[in-house]
Amino acid sequence: MIENRPGLNLLAHLVLIFGIALVAMPVWIAFVASTHTATDFSSGTIPMLPGPYLVENYSRMLDSGLSTSGTPPVGMMMLNSLIMALAIAIGKIVISVLSAFAIVYFRFPMRNLAFWCIFITLMLPVEVRIVPTFQVVAGLGLLNSYAGLSIPLIASATATFLFRQVFLTIPDELTEAARIDGAGPMKFFRDILLPLSRTNIAALFVILFIYGWNQYLWPLLVTTDSSYYTIVAGIKRMADAVDGLPQWHLVMATAVMAMLPPVAVVIAMQRLFVKGLVETEK
Repeated sequence: MIENRPGLNLLAHLVLIFGIALVAMPVWIAFVASTHTATDFSSGTIPMLPGPYLVENYSRMLDSGLSTSGTPPVGMMMLNSLIMALAIAIGKIVISVLSAFAIVYFRFPMRNLAFWCIFITLMLPVEVRIVPTFQVVAGLGLLNSYAGLSIPLIASATATFLFRQVFLTIPDELTEAARIDGAGPMKFFRDILLPLSRTNIAALFVILFIYGWNQYLWPLLVTTDSSYYTIVAGIKRMADAVDGLPQWHLVMATAVMAMLPPVAVVIAMQRLFVKGLVETEK
């Protein structure tokens, strides 16, 4: 039993407060910067208190965007990022859960070899195979499209491995009972496996949604039409000002708005996310 010492408790609280402040400080600076004008940063000092231009800056980015960098309104870029993130998250989960189901519950030649071939693709992320992937996407005419943004990022060896491990923990007696009751493979998958994997699917969805939302290099490469710009790539284009200094107050306003959807997803699915990571329902 750990002895309760006031000194240790105080130290733990101080470390916790320091950690929270360390994480929250960049977010606070970005928010404060988004409420000022560009001239407030010309002196080289960063204001630490919010300014009076919050509504003006955010309204400008939502309505018209930043014309000097060729970026569309933030709302359009956030919609593009939302479509891409949802397509990636849902696509990865559907493909991974079906492939794991086939590997665990179907007996076919070289089943283990098929799994390890899938697992080896972890060593080939998009950044490694980006040139041939771009050539394939361009050859199929998928540049400047939602399909071109999402399809090359859908396959996931990590998710397949996760669902395989989940399915391996399900007792064989449950499978036998379903077979005796006359349940076919897809009925067993739909009525038994999916409900038992609900929390794991939720946890994986949160992770994959944030992964898709934060994609930077691939959207930057395959989109030249501003109507398909994503929010993260749009921030990069805003920061790369050609005709003058970047308008950091507007860039920071966009960055603050870009943080909101992932935070909302985490908060909305927090309970299922935690259960999927630390609990099982088998």
